[in-house]
Amino acid sequence: MARSAPTVAYKPKPGEIPTNPGVYRFRDAAGRVLYVGKAKNLRARLSNYFAPLHTLHERTRRMVTSAASVEWTVVASDVDSLQLEYMWIKEFDPPFNVRYKDDKSYPFLAVTLADEAPRVIVTRNRRIPGAKYFGPYPKVWAVHDTIDLMIKVFPIRTCSDSSYKKAMATGRPCFPGQIGRCGGPCSMKVTIEEHRAMVNDFVAFMSGGDQRFARELNARMREAAAAMDYESAAVYRDKLQAIDAVLGKSALVLADDTDADLFGIAEDELAATVQHFVIRGGRVRGVRATTIEKEIDISGADLVDQVLQRTYGDAAASDIPRQVLVPALPEDAADLEEWLCERRGKRVTIQVAQRGRKADLMKTATLNAQQALMLYKTRRTSDYVARTQALTDLQEALGLTEAPLRIECFDVSHLGGTNVVASMVVFEDGLPRKDQYRTFGVPETTDDTDSIYQVLTRRVAYLDRPEEQDEPEEPTADGEVVAPARKKPRFAYPPQLLVVDGGKPQVEAAARALADAGHEEIALCGIAKRLEEVWLPGEEYPVILPRTSEALYLLQRLRDEAHRFAITHQRKRRRRDIQSVLSEVPGLGAVRIKALLRHFGSVAALSEATPEQIAELPGIGPKLAATVHEHLARR
Repeated sequence: MARSAPTVAYKPKPGEIPTNPGVYRFRDAAGRVLYVGKAKNLRARLSNYFAPLHTLHERTRRMVTSAASVEWTVVASDVDSLQLEYMWIKEFDPPFNVRYKDDKSYPFLAVTLADEAPRVIVTRNRRIPGAKYFGPYPKVWAVHDTIDLMIKVFPIRTCSDSSYKKAMATGRPCFPGQIGRCGGPCSMKVTIEEHRAMVNDFVAFMSGGDQRFARELNARMREAAAAMDYESAAVYRDKLQAIDAVLGKSALVLADDTDADLFGIAEDELAATVQHFVIRGGRVRGVRATTIEKEIDISGADLVDQVLQRTYGDAAASDIPRQVLVPALPEDAADLEEWLCERRGKRVTIQVAQRGRKADLMKTATLNAQQALMLYKTRRTSDYVARTQALTDLQEALGLTEAPLRIECFDVSHLGGTNVVASMVVFEDGLPRKDQYRTFGVPETTDDTDSIYQVLTRRVAYLDRPEEQDEPEEPTADGEVVAPARKKPRFAYPPQLLVVDGGKPQVEAAARALADAGHEEIALCGIAKRLEEVWLPGEEYPVILPRTSEALYLLQRLRDEAHRFAITHQRKRRRRDIQSVLSEVPGLGAVRIKALLRHFGSVAALSEATPEQIAELPGIGPKLAATVHEHLARR
């Protein structure tokens, strides 16, 4: 009788889990909440976690096996489950839920509406009672520039609370008011009621760039000019220029009646970055960048769900726009819309930006997110302390006797078995040594494991023949060819760790190469991209490094650099091969060679084509096609 696949001991009995919507919590033996999630059907969702352990995503399995119990709370509706999930994540800060890290504390422009005479300030404090916030702004000077321009049009209070109280008590204008930098009641030029009206206009303009102010000022300027009141006309003119300057600092990206928040997201298996564009009156009024660290597997749509909950969970109704633009719709988009409508008090729609100017803006936000993600990962591996920690973590995780000061990583690239190349990148002390990168040509094959075996066999052969010189230099991806005289060939230096791009099959192939060459003293591991697992030879299960591990970021960068270098060389080689071979064919010029390259992709694929297939290309007749076919057949 077949035995059932193993699962966790605390798995609930069949029928115990209800089919209602609700929120569930996994706890460890000490009672700490490890993970919080929501479901429209608790039984259907939780059954995914209690599948046989070997079928679970590696990081999900780590969470499930770390837990000692699971509990759930049934709610009346899907919207209630969304609210409860947000509340519990905020309360318990579970380690397996996504974690948010703002890139920095951004400055805001704030108007203290709760004050008797509201003032405008620059602040990073988002908790001023009754304040209305605008931004965030990328730089402090950008906020000050905006305030300087805006108080020319709407001269509201800028002085401190102590200056305001002193001025109102003594009847003498505050110092900023004396020099024309404060237009509050403390300047003794307006009443509290008149000042409040100006504050309301200021807020209305900043909230949507209301064009009515520009129209009114323009009309007043013309009236003053017609009445030959040129001093007043000049004042209105200066205010118009200030408004134009404010609007010019934020280009019109969408229709001028558009109020929306747009989220561009870039992610990999361990982290994600979010670019949040705040669009009011069709203009980008603020940008916020956030980095998210992921622990368990989460799809792009689920990530959008979490981002929206986090963004609007504590937001004021006035900060929630009519439209939310996202790269992918969450499964519970309708519930999120209902939740946002309740919080805003008005209709809110969640949409995917698919075409037109919104899609273009989404591309811009996504590009910024991709660059932010790359910068985040680069900083993790370029910092000296982080590099040292990464090497120490690798030593402990892989059970090495010493820190791997020299690491070599290998990747294989091909096009359907053609133009197969392998790359070797070298990191020393956690930093790339581009002068020691190299590439290997591999006989055409579709078997990555065989390619890995061949390449590693050739690589370690240099360790036994240090007197031999290196093969001819290949240019690096930066276009450099480095061939300095050296006392000892570079490949005679043994690495402390070899890394291959791939999972268990690739690692076993590499282990065979080291064993056959008699170099089993070299440590070996592989990193599988899909799950970011670290595989060791002979092991049934992979090593799962923590998501915040510097070692994992170093391995990621090694893998990504090896892949980039292999792809770059493979493309150069393919282009060089087909052009050099075809340039020998009489009647083939650069334009026709380019057309053949674009259509067939490689010399090998072109060699397998019949004259009739070659002749199908525009500009290549039967006679020239026969010549090309004959020339390649003789190779």
